Amino acid sequence: MEGIWTVAEAKARLSKLIDNAQSKGPQTITKNGRTAVVVVSTEEWERKVRRVGNLAEFFAESPLRGSGITIERIKDEPRDAGL
Repeated sequence: MEGIWTVAEAKARLSKLIDNAQSKGPQTITKNGRTAVVVVSTEEWERKVRRVGNLAEFFAESPLRGSGITIERIKDEPRDAGL
């Protein structure tokens, strides 16, 4: 099946694996019959890990903003860490 490679196939045909990841999408490498890793193009990786916004924007866009909800902090004694 195209897009799924054993470790041996991936080692023997690394250049083809990379070309496929760039042109056809993510390529799965299996080890002992189980998925071990997925190879993706740089563009795909950067798209997936790109951070959108920051924490302040996240809170500003919260549906709870302006709802009037109040959250009180419990002021218990510190918990025993068991050390």
